[in-house]
Amino acid sequence: MRKREREITDLQEIRSILDSCKILHLGLSDDGQPYVVPLNYGYTLENGALVFYLHGATEGYKYDVIRSNPRVSFAMECDAVPFEGKVACQYGMSYKSLMGMGEAKIVTDTAEKQLALSILMKSQTGKDFAFNEKLVSIVNVIKITVERYSAKKRPLPGNFTE
Repeated sequence: MRKREREITDLQEIRSILDSCKILHLGLSDDGQPYVVPLNYGYTLENGALVFYLHGATEGYKYDVIRSNPRVSFAMECDAVPFEGKVACQYGMSYKSLMGMGEAKIVTDTAEKQLALSILMKSQTGKDFAFNEKLVSIVNVIKITVERYSAKKRPLPGNFTE
């Protein structure tokens, strides 16, 4: 990270970003061609180890790409607020973000899919949901085991206590 003063290492603050963001931009590579898709997500963060769960239809391009190349990257941002300056180069955007890379796999085990969908819904809504076998049979679940990630924030000018 180039600007170390913007780096976030506190796990509570990282969890706050994960809870505030609602869309993960998943980056895939299909034979050297980049492909990015925005998705809802659920996550677990335990002792700094981050895992994401994503879901979607039972077929599609992203699953084909993951099967051929499970290496992925991701990015998310929240709390974006534009600000002005006296000159053009003083304009900007305050934000919090998290990005990283890891390995994706398509979950096939029914019990793991049920747990993953419960985690996803809890992350997105704050509510607990249970899923039966019929419900999990009509969706695919992607598990991303994150190998490394970084978080950062850019506060509004003059507001460096955030």
